[in-house]
Amino acid sequence: MKTGLIFDMDGTVWDSSANVALSWAEQVKKSGYCRPDITQKDIMGVMGLTMNRIADILFGDLGIEERMKLLQDCCEYENSYLRIHGGNLYPELENTLAKLAEDNDLFIVSNCQSGYIEAFLDYYGFWKYFKDIECYGNNHFEKGDNISLIVKRNRLQKAYYIGDIQGDYDATMKAGINFIHAAYGFGTINCEVPRLEQFSELPSLLKKID
Repeated sequence: MKTGLIFDMDGTVWDSSANVALSWAEQVKKSGYCRPDITQKDIMGVMGLTMNRIADILFGDLGIEERMKLLQDCCEYENSYLRIHGGNLYPELENTLAKLAEDNDLFIVSNCQSGYIEAFLDYYGFWKYFKDIECYGNNHFEKGDNISLIVKRNRLQKAYYIGDIQGDYDATMKAGINFIHAAYGFGTINCEVPRLEQFSELPSLLKKID
């Protein structure tokens, strides 16, 4: 049985924050709001959170129905924007994925909206590397529950989650699998865990810790 490698998205396989910010700023204006532009810093500050929390933080001055509608519009436009413009992949990402897929089954679990992972896979033609994906937008499950869902759905006997922020680690512990820190990403972890200084180190790190 192959090892399952389950990847986070933002801060782990790519950084889409610049183009996400551009798309959201455009959509907010299209929706008729006169507000300060959403910036890359704003987006980086909420990446990894569930969509309802992002709406609370970025559009908290609006009523709940209005903020969730604006969030939905931004997310839908973001997906179409990323299918055209992509994001910034971490160095040697595709070469490393291809190498990993020879001996492991690869998956993605993210707190993103429906269609976000698909936009990433469509733009770069990466469907061939991944066996299954899941996200908050599909079922409103917390990340730990979606990691567990991937493990159960694919009958994984051994699995690692690779993520960059404390919430990723906490979700992985809830799911009861192993964690690897993408230390080049957006966050830190408050305990000692295997860590990657760059994505391309993952095959060699797995050999050390398996």
